[in-house]
Amino acid sequence: MGLSESRIPHYGGQALIEGVLMRGRNYAVAAMRAPDGSIQIEQEKLGGIYKTGLAKIPFIRGLVILWDSLYLGMKFLSISANLQVDDQEEKIEGSALVLTLLVSFSLAIGFFFVLPMVIVDLLNRLFQFGNGWLPVFEGLLRLVFFLAYIWLIGLSKDIARVFAYHGAEHKTINTYEEARELTVASISHFPLAHPRCGTSFLLTLVFVSILVFSALGPQPLLVKIATRIAFVPLLAMLSYEIIRWLGDHLENPLIRFLTQPNLLLQKLTTREPSPEMIEVALTSFQTLLQLEESSVSN
Repeated sequence: MGLSESRIPHYGGQALIEGVLMRGRNYAVAAMRAPDGSIQIEQEKLGGIYKTGLAKIPFIRGLVILWDSLYLGMKFLSISANLQVDDQEEKIEGSALVLTLLVSFSLAIGFFFVLPMVIVDLLNRLFQFGNGWLPVFEGLLRLVFFLAYIWLIGLSKDIARVFAYHGAEHKTINTYEEARELTVASISHFPLAHPRCGTSFLLTLVFVSILVFSALGPQPLLVKIATRIAFVPLLAMLSYEIIRWLGDHLENPLIRFLTQPNLLLQKLTTREPSPEMIEVALTSFQTLLQLEESSVSN
C-alpha cells in the first residue's frame, strides 16, 4: 500500500496532559493515562462546521483548522487535565473553558503579533532602520519570541512529558502512513518529526507574516496594531494552504529540502516517548480508525 493510500490525508493529532488526541474525518478520539495507570478514552463525533462546504474550500478551510486547534484542542486538553485531579479539586469546564480559550488566544496575539511590532517600531525611531526593513525585523523578532517561548516551557518537567506524548503522536501517524505494523515496538523506530505538525504551521505563519506585512507598506503605529490583529485569520489561511501543499509533494527533493526548517523546529516540541506513552497514542489512533471505518460502512 502506498503512502497516498495508507494515510488519513491532512489529519493528525495533538498531545494532551498524559494523553494524545487523534482527529479523523468524522471523529476525534482522546486516550489518556489515568492516575491509576488505566487508559481512559473520550470520543466525539465531528459535526457543525466540519461537515459544511466551508471545510473543503481552499483558504477558508484553514480557519476550520485554526478553530479545531483552539476549541477542540483546548476542550480535550481540559478533559485530560481534569482526569489528573481528584473530585475535590476545581475542574476547568463550561464557561471557565470558554474564558480560558479567549484569554489564551488574546494573550497569544498580543505577545506574538503586536509586541514584536511595537518593539521594532520603537527601535526604528531610535536607529532609523528604514521602513522597508521593519517587517523583516518584526518577523525575525516574532520568530525569536516563538522559539524562546517553546524552549522555556520545555524546561518544565510537566511540559516535557506533553512534548513526549507529542512525539508518540507523530511516531504513530508516521508508522501508519508508511503502512507498517501498528505495534508499540514498530512505532518506536519511526521519527519524531512530521511535516503536517502544528509547529510547522506556526513557523510557516511567521514567514508568511513577513511577506504580508511587507506588502502593506509603511503605516501609522495604531494602524499597524490593528492590522496585526485583524490579519491573523488571513495569515492562518495562507499558512495552512502552504503546509498542505508541501505535505502533498514530499516526493520532490526540493520540497523535502524546503520542509527541513519545519522538521528541525520540532526538535523543540517533541521528546522521545516511553513505551507506555506510545501505547496511549496507539490506543487513541486504533480507536479512531475503528470509528472511521464504521462510519464509512454505515
